[in-house]
Amino acid sequence: MNVRIAFLLVTVLCAAGCDDNTTTTATTPTTTITEPTFADTLTVNGARIKQFSTTGRGTVTATLTAVGPDSTTVIGLSLGTWNGASCQIVQDEQAAQGATLVANVTGVGNLCLRVYDPGTLTAPVTFSVDLSHP
Repeated sequence: MNVRIAFLLVTVLCAAGCDDNTTTTATTPTTTITEPTFADTLTVNGARIKQFSTTGRGTVTATLTAVGPDSTTVIGLSLGTWNGASCQIVQDEQAAQGATLVANVTGVGNLCLRVYDPGTLTAPVTFSVDLSHP
């Protein structure tokens, strides 16, 4: 009988030392990728799309660095998901030179940046957008 009690006591003590609720958090820093400057000419009623992929979670930043010949010209700037055929817009704004569009992504994915005429252009304009993402 004493052997059984001793065995039971050792088993209970061993089980008490185990904690199934231990949580380990692995934090892998996501590298920020800076894409080559997206520069092109935007025509009246036109749009230009740049596709890119994220490697993890983090912040996507698109900065309209130049619009010409008139830097006060307002154009459309959008971020969205790329479905293989088109850019499904998630965030959108009309932007002037210097504007920044910021979005957060939760993981790996195919995204897109869309620059477009919001209906205000009367002639073609050039633009440059700097884009960084995880």
